[in-house]
Amino acid sequence: MEKPEARLHAIVHGLVQGVNFRYYTVRAAERLGLTGWVANRWDGTVETVAEGSRRALEEFRAFLNRGSPSASVERVEAWWETPTGEFTRFGVRYL
Repeated sequence: MEKPEARLHAIVHGLVQGVNFRYYTVRAAERLGLTGWVANRWDGTVETVAEGSRRALEEFRAFLNRGSPSASVERVEAWWETPTGEFTRFGVRYL
């Protein structure tokens, strides 16, 4: 597996827990060929780390701003990090 070119780390605020946000995030990441994880946080936000091509991660970031059909995203804190290539797939992580 080749090393990903970019890594996006994001925290999504709003009504994002209990609305299938993680499920739709996994589906979006898989469709875009990304690896990484998504998790509910204790404060009601959702955190995600994804690696892949810069173009795919830009699309993923756009998805995070919309969220699942039942979600109400208020804002997304997102930043770029150095990719590590540590992931083999994209899944749900339990923090």
